[in-house]
Amino acid sequence: MNVLDENIIKPERERLQAWRIHFRFIGKDVGAFGMEDRQEIIPLLHRLRRPTFFTRDQDFNKRKLLHAGYCLVYLDVGPEETAEFIRRVLRHSVFRTQAQRMGKVLHVRHAGVSWWERGNRVERALSW
Repeated sequence: MNVLDENIIKPERERLQAWRIHFRFIGKDVGAFGMEDRQEIIPLLHRLRRPTFFTRDQDFNKRKLLHAGYCLVYLDVGPEETAEFIRRVLRHSVFRTQAQRMGKVLHVRHAGVSWWERGNRVERALSW
């Protein structure tokens, strides 16, 4: 299940829908608008079934937030570029399946992706 933070703007959500990328949106489909970032969203992710959470909030780009039951994706790109980079992540051979994404915290930017994963103390990286 793909979950979008409320900081993903409407035109970008519409682009994802046009590309038939399914997601749930914080405040509409799951949770509530204005949820406290880590105090409320992390517990919500624990209750969902294997979510991949996409956000533009840098507070989620922390190794200590690693958990086997979800994936966190920090999108370090402009607000009008988020749909493109969400699609890049979901289509990339390393992150294509839900199972491949679980237990990771990804930092997505123009140059590529770096990530922490459970069981590995070294941050990994790749370019697009």
